[in-house]
Amino acid sequence: MNLILRLLINALFVFVLAYFLNGVSVDGYVGAIIVAIVISILNLLVKPVLIILTLPITIITLGLFLLIINALIILLADKLIDGFSVNGIWTAVLFSILLSVLQSILHSLLKEEKKN
Repeated sequence: MNLILRLLINALFVFVLAYFLNGVSVDGYVGAIIVAIVISILNLLVKPVLIILTLPITIITLGLFLLIINALIILLADKLIDGFSVNGIWTAVLFSILLSVLQSILHSLLKEEKKN
């Protein structure tokens, strides 16, 4: 149940970010749910491989290259989903940073509810 709730909230985040960012568009809330599911699957399957393949450059840049990897995951989701589009790598970087911040806030709130 917690996974479904997180996916729905992440879809809400995707929908809101697509509304506020000029270079990002998504076709409705159902499209945002699909985007959230696809990004979660890509983060589970593709991201670890990309991290291992780019480990030297990630170490040299002190981890900042992970922002580019997150943007590549967003751009890959753009290519896989018809109702989702991102205009360029820098828009994808900004989108991934904002989505990560919102997700970390969500996870900290959910952890705090478990403690009480």
